[in-house]
Amino acid sequence: MGRKQVIKENKVSEIHSFNLGGYNQKVLIEGKSKDLPIVITFHGGPGSPLPFSVGARGMFPEFTEKFIMVYWDQLGCGINNYPLDKNFTIDKFATMAIDLINNIKSLFPSNKLYVFATSWGSILSAKVLERCPNIVNGVVVSGQIIKDIIFNDEVINALSQTKLSKDKIEAIRKINTDNFTFKDLEMISDYLRKYTYAYTNKKGKQISIAKLILGLMMSPDYKFKDFKAVMKNGYTNNTFIWNGILNVDLSRVLKEIEIPYIILQGDTDIIAPTSWVKELVDRSSNSNLKCYVVENTGHIPGQELVDRIIKELLNLAYVK
Repeated sequence: MGRKQVIKENKVSEIHSFNLGGYNQKVLIEGKSKDLPIVITFHGGPGSPLPFSVGARGMFPEFTEKFIMVYWDQLGCGINNYPLDKNFTIDKFATMAIDLINNIKSLFPSNKLYVFATSWGSILSAKVLERCPNIVNGVVVSGQIIKDIIFNDEVINALSQTKLSKDKIEAIRKINTDNFTFKDLEMISDYLRKYTYAYTNKKGKQISIAKLILGLMMSPDYKFKDFKAVMKNGYTNNTFIWNGILNVDLSRVLKEIEIPYIILQGDTDIIAPTSWVKELVDRSSNSNLKCYVVENTGHIPGQELVDRIIKELLNLAYVK
């Protein structure tokens, strides 16, 4: 079925403007029917509204057949591009996320409501539940951040096994949360992409980025400036939010989760180390908190992980 036909057949397919954290922001809501369970997406990055964005109307029928999907380009990117300064903290974005959930609840008071979050978005999902433990019915996460993202021993050990010189490895060792620059983050990320499977595991089936980009370019809702702001936006060269990310520790929050919280981790993810997530879940003795490892997958979801996301959301929403 073509994209136009998917949009035509969706009984819910509309852009809403909500005041989130004091800022008017546009959100896309779409689904096959009005009585479906709802999934709100918290994208990663920060500032990377892919694959689920306000420009993605009609692009994911595998989701909208079973769920009403809510796509939010977080303030500072995409259709909600905005200059961000030091006042935009993790807590401020968590407030926006809570406001979004409450607005969706007002529109669909009888529907069950879930969150799908990835990477940076997983910080928001945990922070939302820290403040409002039962605000949604369940959460599915990929690439859960706990603490020490990027600047950790697993990254150093992996890079030490590559072609990088000892001098470069020693220079990376000296970078920490107190002295890093945005260029440092870009450099380490580039090395990880080039020499490891930390971000993308080439053994697994990949999502077509070209298809996603083309879909956004052809979006009925994006203007060209919105498309540009998917990649270059208020987060570009922004170290304020990264300071918060690099210093966050969600260990206690996750251990105390009160609703079903399903974490899907790639087996080669060392950005948010999978071994750390598994250890935390195993030690938590919390039946709400579960972790499943997806093979041939890094921090960025491949097709296997996307398929597993759908499966876990269906289990939460439809299996009693």
